[in-house]
Amino acid sequence: MTSDRVLQTLLQSADPSIRWKSRVLVLGETRESPGIRELEREVRRSPRVRTLFARRDKRGLLRGIPNPYTKWQGAHWVLATLADIGYPRGDRSLFAMRDQVLHRWLAPVYHREFEATTAAASYGKAGVPRMRGRYRRCASQQGNALYFLEKLGIADERSDALAERLLHWQWPDGGWNCDRNPEADTSSFWETRQAMLGLVIYAERTGNVAARDAARRAAEVFLSRNLFLGRHSGRVMNKEFVLLHYPLYYSYDVLGGLKAMAEIGRIRDPRCRKALDLLESKRLPAGGWPAEQRLYRVSSGVEARTDSVDWGGTSKTTPNEWVTADALHVLKAAGRA
Repeated sequence: MTSDRVLQTLLQSADPSIRWKSRVLVLGETRESPGIRELEREVRRSPRVRTLFARRDKRGLLRGIPNPYTKWQGAHWVLATLADIGYPRGDRSLFAMRDQVLHRWLAPVYHREFEATTAAASYGKAGVPRMRGRYRRCASQQGNALYFLEKLGIADERSDALAERLLHWQWPDGGWNCDRNPEADTSSFWETRQAMLGLVIYAERTGNVAARDAARRAAEVFLSRNLFLGRHSGRVMNKEFVLLHYPLYYSYDVLGGLKAMAEIGRIRDPRCRKALDLLESKRLPAGGWPAEQRLYRVSSGVEARTDSVDWGGTSKTTPNEWVTADALHVLKAAGRA
């Protein structure tokens, strides 16, 4: 099946978010057009979004989930999902969840820091440990919040504080890491991807030069490793990096890396070539791409690493609409579709 036929199949999907990804990310339709605005209203009314919102109370908070970072059903993850599936921007009904997330990630503890020389000592105080000149902080948390609040059009002046923390914690090689082994001196793909994306979209709105420069340096963490290969060994860095997932949450794979490069305008860098080749090699004979591994279980209850909606599961022979839409997006952006 040609890319055109795969795209036509996606454009006829029963899920409006798949049609949104196809029209906006692959075909390049503007979100300001009447047709896309109507499609985003359909996304807002969709069964998927209704399920994500099923626990919302009159205040707009999720009943029974006081921790916004509860994996994967807390407010942090619901907002991250909405930002990726074409939910309309500027929805004031999301403010309560937004405020809950910001209250968590801008708490005073993240402005408290201390020196530590051992992993054990790094857990001895509340705050952000600094070990051998590097802040050990899970920047994907503040970075993802910055990204999805900007993406959803519900960011306010508190984005400045999120960006300031990310800039403050950035490592010399351009990324971030929360590894409390004092010997750790290389940034983490998991922590860096979302921090980079958050700073890019923040810089686009504000014109903040420091944020733009920090994101550019963060991109080198990935590009210098061809998005999945050891810089010196040339071998696959992590077996999960070469498996396709959706949703990716805070994890990493080559498709997530390529999506990030497309978003920051670096997808045509020659160092993306091997990752693009790998992605193309995973295309199924009948067309489309599979989800090769999943990072969630579906549950109506709130259990660890469960999602309230199904994203299509995994298969070796059947394409996953979400993975396929994102794969077509990055191939189109790279000039390969």
